[in-house]
Amino acid sequence: MRVARTMNHEQYTKVFVYGTLKPGEVNYEQYCASKVVEEIKAIAFGQLFNLPIGYPAMTLGYSIIEGFVLTFAEHGVLRLLDELEDYEPQRKPEENEYNRHLIETYSLEGKILGLAWVYLMRAEQVQLQGGVLLPSGFWSSW
Repeated sequence: MRVARTMNHEQYTKVFVYGTLKPGEVNYEQYCASKVVEEIKAIAFGQLFNLPIGYPAMTLGYSIIEGFVLTFAEHGVLRLLDELEDYEPQRKPEENEYNRHLIETYSLEGKILGLAWVYLMRAEQVQLQGGVLLPSGFWSSW
């Protein structure tokens, strides 16, 4: 865990990341590194898939997914992440690659960390893209 400064978490934006936005992954530096004020290893519930195109997709479900809750000081960061994830709030959900949802997140010990945004893919989209279930709930590009 890295904490840059003391803060009132109520006014910050939290995002649960499980793929290329995780620390050490390809999109972390460009989209997150300079904007993150806190990162915590975390879990959420869903199903995780590896997509043949080189990145993962999470869907609704009941399996443990490993990732990070990233806390951002700027609310505007969501617009940047929406663009990366091909999410446009005004489009129909089936027209987006991912859709942004609020989900409950937990520490590795099971303590509730609170709600965070997450980008989920519809199960039909995962199937169309040939997604392969990752029963471990963990994805890495390495």
